[in-house]
Amino acid sequence: MINILLAEDQALVRQGIKMMIEQHPNYRVVAEVATGKEAVDAYEKHLVDLVLMDVRMPIMTGIEATRVIRQRDPKAKVLILTTFADDEYAMEALKLGALGYLLKDADAASLLSSIESCLNGGISIDASVAGKVVPRLINRPEPTVNEMIELTSRERSILQLVGDGKNNQEIADALHLSVGTVKNHVTVILQKLGLRDRTQLAIFAIRNGIV
Repeated sequence: MINILLAEDQALVRQGIKMMIEQHPNYRVVAEVATGKEAVDAYEKHLVDLVLMDVRMPIMTGIEATRVIRQRDPKAKVLILTTFADDEYAMEALKLGALGYLLKDADAASLLSSIESCLNGGISIDASVAGKVVPRLINRPEPTVNEMIELTSRERSILQLVGDGKNNQEIADALHLSVGTVKNHVTVILQKLGLRDRTQLAIFAIRNGIV
């Protein structure tokens, strides 16, 4: 069973999202909170596989809560769910290692698909937000040539697929590798490029035209 922490300050919205999540037989909302501070506390108390995080909440915003959770647990998986198609929020969330940015007007199928993608190491960004964010990433300065030279052809192929938003299983299928081998390659790529997590890796790939 996949445990999901749901952070949303509006009770009716929270109940609706919970109902959509629990349509999936393997997903359950293990905790519901209404503030960013409560999200941080609940993450410490429960075994959580994924955090579904609202942006604007009292006491501590979802962005701030994401920062704290990711600092305490760099492997934490966070999917931002918000009403705001704001590229600044999305950029900040991605910098902090969030694996997705989804708008609340998404249907149940899109929500469940985004959750599955994030759980499998993929990245899910709402199309209306991606259209604003990706050009900004591409226009950023490129890294040094030495950083790219260090990658083998296999690692470049994996980096390209990560940038395409593929999860480990999809990469394994595409390159005829085992999932374990893909995970090992991703770890090595992160070390070579000095990056923290898969989100930064995807941003790196987009920024450098590898996708």
